Amino acid sequence: MVLFVRMVRVMVAGMVALGLVAGPVYADERSPVPVPAVEGPVPGSVPGDPSAPDVRDTYPWLSTNVDLAARGYVEQEFYLSGAADAYSAAGQVLATDVAYRTRVIVRRPVHQARFNGTVLAEWQNVTAGYDLDALWSAEQIMRAGYAWVGVSAQRVGVDQLRGWSPARYDDLDVTGGGRFVADELSYDIFSQAAKALRVHGGGAVLGRLDVDTVLAIGASQSAGRMTVYYDAVLPQIESVFDGFANIVGTAPTRAGAEPVFQVLSETDVRSPVRPADTDRFRRWEVAGAAHSGWAGQEYRRPLLTRDLGAAPSYECDRPPYSRVPLSHVLAAAYDHLTRWVERGKVPPSAPSLSFNADGTKVRDELGLAQGGIRLSQVAAPTAVNTGDNSGEGFCRLFGSYVPFDEARLRELYRVEGRYVAAVARADAVNLGKGFVLPGDAAQNVRDAVAFDFGGR
Repeated sequence: MVLFVRMVRVMVAGMVALGLVAGPVYADERSPVPVPAVEGPVPGSVPGDPSAPDVRDTYPWLSTNVDLAARGYVEQEFYLSGAADAYSAAGQVLATDVAYRTRVIVRRPVHQARFNGTVLAEWQNVTAGYDLDALWSAEQIMRAGYAWVGVSAQRVGVDQLRGWSPARYDDLDVTGGGRFVADELSYDIFSQAAKALRVHGGGAVLGRLDVDTVLAIGASQSAGRMTVYYDAVLPQIESVFDGFANIVGTAPTRAGAEPVFQVLSETDVRSPVRPADTDRFRRWEVAGAAHSGWAGQEYRRPLLTRDLGAAPSYECDRPPYSRVPLSHVLAAAYDHLTRWVERGKVPPSAPSLSFNADGTKVRDELGLAQGGIRLSQVAAPTAVNTGDNSGEGFCRLFGSYVPFDEARLRELYRVEGRYVAAVARADAVNLGKGFVLPGDAAQNVRDAVAFDFGGR
């Protein structure tokens, strides 16, 4: 029956391509998603581990430098292989059962007692030319007990892996031997990775952890790939993700059964026109935050220096990298999305960023954007953080950061105690509205207490 359904889908796709029927047209029955073969953990799991000469003492690309063991976590890498279907961006089936082999990188609790039951399955971003774990925020993810899994689904990322360590990655291929170089297999590969995450037992991707919920997460280009997946591919196949978090990128327009949570930085909101919240869709916009801000850049800098010899640098028109922590809002969003999936509890709506009649963002006298979710870094500022910048390369994605001098700080707060009180009030408001979690609010207050007006 499965083979028959696939044959019908391929035949219909061919008719669509010839203009004989309108498309896309789907068979009534959704195709099951197969479970891929899993190999691993791959030997040589940390930088400097000489455990396996067959991988020439390599380690996973961008292996984290966070002390996972101190938090009861482990990092492991696995190979996934199987046969995937190829899809166009319109959801047309181009081919079936195309062989592939890829990898997933896993950071998870060692023991069930540390695990909250939810897996964050990230579609690795490849805009920079290599796999990027854009949504790995160690403090928030480990504090809550999530498992995080990065999926290498796209050709650019896999090709870079093969060049970086042929011994470890040379037999990976997500193109069907060069037949599908525009990531037509990526959607099914992502689905099959999700199926692998639900397998329990020795040798499984998540070992013996019992998984309750699998959330698909992706940032920027990956959010765009997930949008195509949700709108055009998911209606044809078995549902393998419980919910979707589309971060700093597009979100689906189709109303589906699986809830979608879109979180945007100030950088990403370029128009006052926005879709309405529904019982299956939420959109949050974060004032002052950047598409790619300071925390992620600082985390990855030593890793890229280790793995590439140097981290990229940019000459932007304004001092780069907003320090508004988008990760604080994402942590709250993941918790809301999990409750939405498991209990049907719909997350709160959030105000939109404000726009002038000419289409520019409304800003206060300090230059801070108005409206949206206002974290304490914006509501009680010590700098002008924006989502805007310009200049070479990716500067437009970095936002900007211009700290206040002592005179401006004294003008705003007079004494340090008033600043601390303003931070505490802002975080109390955001806690009450569900936009941040207690751990991050408490850290903001600790940072405020340590902040020195005169030591700038």
